[in-house]
Amino acid sequence: AFQPPEPVAPDIALDRLKEGNKRFVAGTSQNPRQSAAQRMALAKGQWPFAAILGCADSRTSPDLVFDQGLGDLFIVRVAGNVVNHEGLGSIEYAVEHLGSRLIVVLGHEACGAVKAARAEASSGHLSPHLASLLQAIKPAVTATAGEDLESTVRANVQHVTKLIRTNPELKKLFAAGTIKVVGAYYDLDTGVVSYLP
Repeated sequence: AFQPPEPVAPDIALDRLKEGNKRFVAGTSQNPRQSAAQRMALAKGQWPFAAILGCADSRTSPDLVFDQGLGDLFIVRVAGNVVNHEGLGSIEYAVEHLGSRLIVVLGHEACGAVKAARAEASSGHLSPHLASLLQAIKPAVTATAGEDLESTVRANVQHVTKLIRTNPELKKLFAAGTIKVVGAYYDLDTGVVSYLP
């Protein structure tokens, strides 16, 4: 019978992402594991080595930014890289059923959702869905009152990272070191991903 591979340790997974981002920045992306053979092999199942919670911004595709291939990353994307019940459920699924041991919250330079949350008071009528999205970013806006947009973007990443680390289904695994949850910031100009404390 087919046996799934052993999960990739979180630090090794993080090194893979860092190496892939270096290739992307240098313009030497390998675009790995995108062949027809890989696609057919993955039809049997998936074992992504990392889960990425990223912004829906069209310029920030994690597969490209980290130079990874089919089946490598379990990606959850929503404007402002906020996390809701469905997003947390998706991350829990990646950890508990697919073996992902690294979770990365990926924010980015000039995030439009964060910018909108900072300007919400003057934005007029918002649909309930958009209002809910901006409300999820408000803790970062409040924490960085008087600071610039990029400070709020980073604070939002750190806020969402904390929400994931303290999620009841994941906090024991995080405390035990079984999983790692890290915040990251993508620079649109350079392509560099840096990691936040």
